[in-house]
Amino acid sequence: MRAAILSDIHGNFAALEAVLRAAREASVEVIINAGDCVGYYYHPHQVYRKLKSLGAISIRGNHEDMLRDWVEDREGVRERIRGKYGSGLEVAAEEFSPEEMNEIFQMPEERTLSLDGSTVHVCHGAPWDPGGYVYPDAPDEFKSRIAREVPEGLVVMGHTHYPIHWDLGKVVAVNPGSVGQPRDRKPGACWALFDSNNDALELRRESYDYESVIRECEQRDPGLPFLGEVLRRRKEAVE
Repeated sequence: MRAAILSDIHGNFAALEAVLRAAREASVEVIINAGDCVGYYYHPHQVYRKLKSLGAISIRGNHEDMLRDWVEDREGVRERIRGKYGSGLEVAAEEFSPEEMNEIFQMPEERTLSLDGSTVHVCHGAPWDPGGYVYPDAPDEFKSRIAREVPEGLVVMGHTHYPIHWDLGKVVAVNPGSVGQPRDRKPGACWALFDSNNDALELRRESYDYESVIRECEQRDPGLPFLGEVLRRRKEAVE
């Protein structure tokens, strides 16, 4: 079985469409979503409906939890979220129905799947902490801990927006990178292709029209230039 592994779409429907086109061309049969469909960008409902129509297997991430905070409207939380992350969650709160909200909030924090006998453990952050960050330059003790936490199979992580592919013996750890907002200074929409028939794993990146997303950021959140700049920045820009 071929699986598309996605994470951190963040309301960027243009990026998701590019990934799904590539997934269809690769004869993908199942979509695994490691959380953070909402936040930052402005088409979360389209993202949600598309993934649901495709029967994606999803967990929730920290931005889904943040959406709950927004809806509950605790004192000062909306101002803090809008100031740091922009108006993406405000759009989500306006577009989702109460039933859809409840479905999102009820998504599990992690899941363990079996794909043709291959075990796939899906979490948003680290296997030991849903909010934990595991970066590509993580110390060896992190890699050893992953192998202890999940004794065998494929471990899917998200949250950092940085792609990872580590072979840890009986365990393979992957972060597909971010569909909607990669942070490794390589433009595009990141995902991973997993084939359970031979346990092959490939990190992928698709081109799309991110300039249209940037223009929307400039209109909706002009005070947060990072939202657009992160989509086009390249390594050579800082070398």
